[in-house]
Amino acid sequence: MILVTGGAGYIGSHTVKVLLEHGYKVVTFDSMETGHPLAVVGGEIVPGDLRDRGAIEDVFRAWPIDAVLHFAAYASVPDSVTNPSRYFRNNIVGGLNLLDAMMGHGVGRIIFSSSAATYGEPLRVPIEEDHPQNPTNPYGESKLMFEKVLKWYDAAYG
Repeated sequence: MILVTGGAGYIGSHTVKVLLEHGYKVVTFDSMETGHPLAVVGGEIVPGDLRDRGAIEDVFRAWPIDAVLHFAAYASVPDSVTNPSRYFRNNIVGGLNLLDAMMGHGVGRIIFSSSAATYGEPLRVPIEEDHPQNPTNPYGESKLMFEKVLKWYDAAYG
């Protein structure tokens, strides 16, 4: 079973649809703050916020999760500039809660939806993976920070 965080958002809901079309069993976990439950065309839907460690733990206890596709995040550049705390708490703390729940339940596979905002102003176009990362806003910084968290979790915990 695949857990899709942010599965009621635009990218998440389309991903859920494709997964279901290919025969995967899916659990969508979304706060519904910006997501739309009607966008999720099947599978299980669990309303919840990743900042609530208990809520995400409940999902891992209720279903045999094999892998996670992590799309849940605040994603407005202008809003992140005026309210960076909101972005760091949601995009970093929520992500940490997810990773810790995964570890506690033996789930070691995750796909993270990052952002080109981690690169900042591009030095060259098209932007390639080895391009220097220098975010120019808190949204991009929060995504880059979580990329680094993933690197260190992988090094420490596999």
